[in-house]
Amino acid sequence: MAGVEHTIGWVGTGRMGTAMAQRLLRQGCDLAVYNRTRSKLDPLVAEGAKPVETLGDLATRQIVFLTVGSSEDLLEVLVGEGGLLCGEAVPSIIVDCSTVSTEASAEARARAAERGAVLIAAPVSGNPKVVKAGRLTVAASGPRDAFDEAAPYLAMLGAGVTYVGEGEVARLVKLCHNLFLGVVIESLIEIVILAEKGGVRRQDFLAFLNDSVMGSLFTRYKSPSLVNLDFAPTFTTKLLRKDFDLGLAAARQLEAPMPVSAVVHQIIQAGIGEGVGDVDFAALMTVAARAAALDLKSEDAQVPDGLEPAGI
Repeated sequence: MAGVEHTIGWVGTGRMGTAMAQRLLRQGCDLAVYNRTRSKLDPLVAEGAKPVETLGDLATRQIVFLTVGSSEDLLEVLVGEGGLLCGEAVPSIIVDCSTVSTEASAEARARAAERGAVLIAAPVSGNPKVVKAGRLTVAASGPRDAFDEAAPYLAMLGAGVTYVGEGEVARLVKLCHNLFLGVVIESLIEIVILAEKGGVRRQDFLAFLNDSVMGSLFTRYKSPSLVNLDFAPTFTTKLLRKDFDLGLAAARQLEAPMPVSAVVHQIIQAGIGEGVGDVDFAALMTVAARAAALDLKSEDAQVPDGLEPAGI
């Protein structure tokens, strides 16, 4: 395929990392993959990825993508024992698609620069189903020339890539995005609960909302979960709390008041306290329902989510 000319490495093959890496494989990329749990590589190996035993085995790849769970994981992958930056060779460009703090990203960038590598911060918006539908979006920051080199591969991941500037500004963009995500889901949940308490079926209210100017791709693809109480995790409540912790810390540092986000942060914490931390964040609906003395039941309805696979 035109434009596929670099050797690519991939670190982290959880649900999200696997879905993203599959898109590169299906568009002809030469991809080597690493994960601490070797069995999680199997779906990618079945599609032609080259498994490696250690992080160091990816050091000769020209561009290496990372999808890890936390700031600590990012630094461990780069400079921990046997890390990507610890051998004689290092990748030219490291593209980190994780959601981490700006401080960890800055440290990772500095450590990469010490070894002659360039870090592109490229956090993403979406979940595995969004990836498969070709709707993933990326915000990227770092040196423009390195971004331009990696951009064709970032574009393969989904619907759009936005270069937002130098340094760590993409991290702030992603944190702002996820603060908005939490505020929107809580607002959506509250109005759905209000409508149901007044005698309106959830499926009917959401059908009306999704057809109105207030509807969105987000409200549509969360509708099946809210109607049928399917909280299989796409993005857990604990992960949302992590991003609120980071986002509100950034707001304090920048002296930007976030009163609505601060309230939602406490609602998220209450949800975790009530046992919905490890399921999809849409399960915050159960917290709002209990507060409204509403007994939620699945409506067992066929509700479109607006996400059709992109065929890649």
